[in-house]
Amino acid sequence: MSNAIGMVEYTTVSTGMQAADLIVKTANVEIVEASTVCPGKYMVIFAGEISAVKASVENCKTRYSAKLIDSFVLGNPHEDILPAICGATDVSEVEALGVFETYTAASAVVAADNTVKTSSVDLIEIRLARGMCGKSYVLITGSISAVTAAIEKAKKESAESGMYLDSAVIPRPSKDLWKNIL
Repeated sequence: MSNAIGMVEYTTVSTGMQAADLIVKTANVEIVEASTVCPGKYMVIFAGEISAVKASVENCKTRYSAKLIDSFVLGNPHEDILPAICGATDVSEVEALGVFETYTAASAVVAADNTVKTSSVDLIEIRLARGMCGKSYVLITGSISAVTAAIEKAKKESAESGMYLDSAVIPRPSKDLWKNIL
């Protein structure tokens, strides 16, 4: 049973593919997603036991550090992280919509995990760099106060690493907006 996920994000496709190969050769992990993202970057998300995920990330960081944009290791990620990355969450009611943007895909996932673990909010989606020039965003929902607090917390944490871009809280989003988000 996997209890951790990891990610590496590279500036080039060729280095990203080399890293994906190194990841599975380093330790017993399974690639969840390996793909090209805008603007010609490559990201690899993988899962396994915490020690295996750490070993794979560290090996990639050491071997391909020159083209590494960002990375993470999440022990015991929230159960909604992978479904939100795949756009497979099921949210029917929304009191408030929170939008949180980061400069990297990895920082968006870390922010999403921290937010959902420490706030009474639900993840809607984690959009990773596709069609966004490498930026990423997280959509959350919940009460207006919970969403506001979660966005402020994520903003503070991401600003410390220089990855925060922008955010918004939209109370009672219109049905047209909601329909287009889902």
